[in-house]
Amino acid sequence: MKKLKILILVFCVTLSVPLGYFVLRTYRSLEQEEISELRYFAVTLFDQIEEELASLVLKEEGRPVDQYRYYYAPSQGISARQNLVPSPLSQPPKRPYILGYLQNDPDGSFHTPLVKNDKAIPPDRTELVAQLNEVNRIFNQKRTRATEKAEAKTDEVLAKREKEQISTFADKYLDLSRSKNSSRAYLGQEKSRVEEITPGQAVNLASKSQRRTPTKRRQPLEIQSEQEESKGPPSEVAGMAGEPREDQESVSEGRYAGSPGRPSAPAVSLDSQKLQVEVAPLQAIFINDRQIFIFRRIAINNQIFRQGFVLLIDEFLTHLADEYFSDQPMAAFANLRLSVIDRGEETTSHQSGATVQRPNFSLERMFPRPFSFLRASLTCARIPESVGRSTLNIMMVVLAVIILMGLFAIYQSARQVMALSDRRSRFVSSVTHELKTPLTNIRMYIEMLEQGIARDPEREQEYLRILGSESSRLSRLINNVLEFSKFEKKQTRLNLQAGTLKEVVQEVKEVMQEKLRQEGFNLKVEMEELPPFHYDREAMILILINVIDNSMKFGKSLSRREITIRTWPEPDRVKISVSDTGPGIPRHDLTKIFDDFYRVDNDLTRTTGGTGIGLALVKKLVNLMGGSVRAENNDGPGCAITISLPAKIA
Repeated sequence: MKKLKILILVFCVTLSVPLGYFVLRTYRSLEQEEISELRYFAVTLFDQIEEELASLVLKEEGRPVDQYRYYYAPSQGISARQNLVPSPLSQPPKRPYILGYLQNDPDGSFHTPLVKNDKAIPPDRTELVAQLNEVNRIFNQKRTRATEKAEAKTDEVLAKREKEQISTFADKYLDLSRSKNSSRAYLGQEKSRVEEITPGQAVNLASKSQRRTPTKRRQPLEIQSEQEESKGPPSEVAGMAGEPREDQESVSEGRYAGSPGRPSAPAVSLDSQKLQVEVAPLQAIFINDRQIFIFRRIAINNQIFRQGFVLLIDEFLTHLADEYFSDQPMAAFANLRLSVIDRGEETTSHQSGATVQRPNFSLERMFPRPFSFLRASLTCARIPESVGRSTLNIMMVVLAVIILMGLFAIYQSARQVMALSDRRSRFVSSVTHELKTPLTNIRMYIEMLEQGIARDPEREQEYLRILGSESSRLSRLINNVLEFSKFEKKQTRLNLQAGTLKEVVQEVKEVMQEKLRQEGFNLKVEMEELPPFHYDREAMILILINVIDNSMKFGKSLSRREITIRTWPEPDRVKISVSDTGPGIPRHDLTKIFDDFYRVDNDLTRTTGGTGIGLALVKKLVNLMGGSVRAENNDGPGCAITISLPAKIA
């Protein structure tokens, strides 16, 4: 048995090592898959934010250069003598994160499309225009070449960091070159573009002071159209484009020009002329901790106009978080932090989603210009488990249970086989002893009779009774062994006949009478009226004899020696009980005493003879007749073995 345990242990270790390695590698693969999946969705979230930023940039950079005045020419095809219409920017911005639009002129003055030229500011816009004026004032203080160089350097660093971003597992399966041509690729551009405008737009763009600049002080346009080269020097063209009409209202710098109204065509037609201006990409400059001016530079006639809008930082961060993250399922376990960075230091931040103390996952992105000040980071403390992990857990539990059950079954089977083999070995020894004892007694009493030791008839009768008892004992033992052998070979056949057990009980009393007398036992019979039922007469005699013999064997050392046979009917059943006043049976052995060759292991059984097949044979015979047998200890001394047989006559 010890060797079997060692073999099972070696088998478990041999099986567990590769299985454990496989499970560990699988869990690591699932962990990498979960991280990659979360990274993919985080990158997708950042891409969506970047898409909005790109669409905002495309929309702002696509505005006509004169749209930052109250009136503008709707398209480049409209000439100066055609009607101007109110700019779309003449109304307060609908987006809550945009304070307003303004144009910074070359001399530092500003215009806003919220106010008509040289007209009084509407009362409901007074505060807003004042804020824009303050933004323009601060901007004039900050617009230095050093600042612009610092911004350009920052953009280079951000562009480099963008290239170094970690790719997701989608790159293994998808060709992302097409998506790189989307509107997001428009962010971060540094090259200026050349745009054609009409002279009318140029007139509308500049204020009166720029339009009436003396010709001798004007500088030629940096880029000229073919029509300009053929018609004359740039200064003349600029003069024609810049000269205001007499009926047009004008404004000095710092005041708003009057509404151009519905101007008539100038003295010289400019319909066929096109002017080229250089438009730089959008860039950003901090006004204060709450405002950022995002603008573009317009270069015309060597003069630079700056047009853009004022971004409200807190409202902008709140909008991005609410629009793309707050209502997403990811917000239940992840945290999105949007930060504004000014010269390497965080000035403002906004957090949304779950609170994360110790993140197990973190992903960060810096956005290209003009939003190079914006940084987004996503953190997560608990990475959501994939479906494969739960499936693997279930399969591992099932596999572990199956393996353990298999090993336990093997161990129990081997244990039972070895225990049965050990009981068989003891059975052979017990049978040898049980056969030898009555044969020895028979031989001894026969020799005594032959030698005439029994001198009187009474002693001879006593010897003969002993010889009869020992021969009956020997016969019962042989019959038990033979019946048990038939059961082993499945050769037992019963002859079921209807009866009431009276004849059986009477015959058992006669057979066991002499031995009961010798051992000093009192046999009581309590029989209620039983309905006829089917049973095998010889089998029932053998059953009752074996049970009574078992009670006598273990109770003969006690002072009270009493055995009771009781029968009573129940619905569809007949109960037969054999009760004694012996030492009883240990509780944990009550169900085992009917096993083959089983004997209770205590001092009493070690000093008492027996083969271990008597009660086993009782159970087999009862089961063969369709009944059942059980043992239980009495409330007082002794135990009772109860047999239940079907009462119906089939």
